[in-house]
Amino acid sequence: MLLTALLLALQAAPPHCVPEQGLTYICGLVVPEDIEKLGSTGLLLASGHGVRSTKTGYMYLIDPAAGTHAELIHSEAFLQKPDAKAFPTCPGPLNMQAFDVHGLSIAETSRRRFRIYTTSHGEREAIEIYDLDLRKKAPRLTWRGCVPLQQDGYFNSVAQLPGGGFVTTRMRDAATPVTGQRTTGNTGKIFEWKPGGRLSPVASTELSFPNGIDVSKDGRFLYVAAFGSQEIVRFDRHASPISKRTVRVPIRPDNIHWDGYGKLLTAGPKPDGAGWEVLEVDPETLAFRRLGGADQTAAMQAVSAAMRVGAQVWVASNDDRIARFQLANSQ
Repeated sequence: MLLTALLLALQAAPPHCVPEQGLTYICGLVVPEDIEKLGSTGLLLASGHGVRSTKTGYMYLIDPAAGTHAELIHSEAFLQKPDAKAFPTCPGPLNMQAFDVHGLSIAETSRRRFRIYTTSHGEREAIEIYDLDLRKKAPRLTWRGCVPLQQDGYFNSVAQLPGGGFVTTRMRDAATPVTGQRTTGNTGKIFEWKPGGRLSPVASTELSFPNGIDVSKDGRFLYVAAFGSQEIVRFDRHASPISKRTVRVPIRPDNIHWDGYGKLLTAGPKPDGAGWEVLEVDPETLAFRRLGGADQTAAMQAVSAAMRVGAQVWVASNDDRIARFQLANSQ
């Protein structure tokens, strides 16, 4: 079985981790806030947004077929080998006692090799960059560098651009209270970085708590989840000035990612506290449909991301678990 020495097989579910409402859980994780596919490997990668509790970040490699997972950073799978040429402004290696793994962006650089960008808080507000090598039986995760962000801001998500750059959402000022997310007022915007350049704001992208972000393959369109105003926004970077199209959704959308089937997936809580939903969004029209969800009695709330794996949807959260559910009629 894949990664025998590292994978943690799921044991009999403890009382608080039993299936319910069509959901099956993987429990005992440290705030698995974001989740993405690892190309065509059949594997998933989930973040561990631990800065609020453990003060350190985690990264989980999940095998959906086997129902197993492994933590990559706090293990023998992890190295730090900075690339000062690619990331010259990075002040130094990760402080293993004060960093985070929040939003994820994954690009396959060659067969079974991936570059991973993450938003990180803790000792520094930065995009941290890793390489993941899955060519051998045991995985190898290597920290490669960072791009410092504005230290007075709280950045949420990141998406890689063609050519090695990225866009990221400055969700709010660092001093803005989290409870302020229940507002429609603009609190942040998108920033862009290109290799050899500087972090710069993208004009006319102000939103209410801009959260998740992803980008079209050609880099033309940016898709952003505005948590505060309950909107999915598409920005056209080829228009001058930049143009946008918006649709209001029945949840507070958190992360947003391509699902591998030509659609975007987002997930989030209902604003009235009546549970949560996963939505599939058409990238052209922004029309959306509900794929699944749960009511407020489910053990997992505060959902934050979703990813499709065949006929299943895997859902991340700001909790101690990830859920999965079967698509109705194997859509």
